[in-house]
Amino acid sequence: VQLQASGGGLVQPGGCLRLSCAASGSNANFVSRNGMGWYRQAPGKRRELVASITSGATNYAGSVQGRFSISRDNAANTVYLQMNSLKPEDTAVYSCYWINYNNNVKYWGQGTQVTVSS
Repeated sequence: VQLQASGGGLVQPGGCLRLSCAASGSNANFVSRNGMGWYRQAPGKRRELVASITSGATNYAGSVQGRFSISRDNAANTVYLQMNSLKPEDTAVYSCYWINYNNNVKYWGQGTQVTVSS
């Protein structure tokens, strides 16, 4: 599975960004038990699971609940992370993943930098 992420950038506090991550490859197309999501890691901090989506069910870190929204286009094998009301503490490298729940193997996309600063 190959993952291509996009959408990061510099935004002012209170602004919004939308990240996208497209999965491709035979596993992505034919493994039905799978999920996708986003982690982030800020300098000097531990990696944090931001949001995940599996069979339509979503899960969010408490720090982003109510501000971020994850969605998925199953036909396109693409996951989106809509980030609203961004705060400086949301600054991090955001990485998407695709997981095969048959064997719990996780594939990663390249990170995309999100910087929230005035």
